[in-house]
Amino acid sequence: MARLFKTLTSAAAGALFAVSATAQNASVPSSLIPTESEPPPTLVVAPPLPEPLARGAVLIPYRVENIRILPVLGMEATKVTPRAGHLHVTVDDLPWHWGDFASSNTIVIVGMPPGEHKVMVELADPTHRIITGQTVTFRVPDPTK
Repeated sequence: MARLFKTLTSAAAGALFAVSATAQNASVPSSLIPTESEPPPTLVVAPPLPEPLARGAVLIPYRVENIRILPVLGMEATKVTPRAGHLHVTVDDLPWHWGDFASSNTIVIVGMPPGEHKVMVELADPTHRIITGQTVTFRVPDPTK
C-alpha cells in the first residue's frame, strides 16, 4: 500500500510539474519563434553628461526598449524576434550621419568646437527605416573663457 501511495504521489507531482512548465512556456515568448504582437520600440535620449562636456567630450546617454541594437542589416533581419535595429546619428544638421550598431547606451562625440550644437538620434530598423527619433541641444563651453 505504501508503495502504491509513493507511485501515485510521484505521478501527481510529475503531472503538476508538466502543467506548470507548459503554463510558464506559454507566457514567455521564445526568441526563436517570431511573435505577432511585440510592443513598439521606444528611444529615450538624455542630455549630454555635464562633467565630460565641460572637458569638450560629448557623451549622450540613451536607452531603447523593445528592440536590440545589433549589427544586422537587410530585409531578413526585420523578421528577428525580439526586434533588432541600430541608430542614425546626425550632428548640427550636417548632410551626413553615421550608423551606431553598438549597444553601449552612450553616443560619444569628441572634438566638437565650443558653442551651441544639436545631435539628432534616430532609431532605425535593419532596412534603415526610421522608427522614432529625438534631438538634444547643448553648449560646448569655451575652455579659454
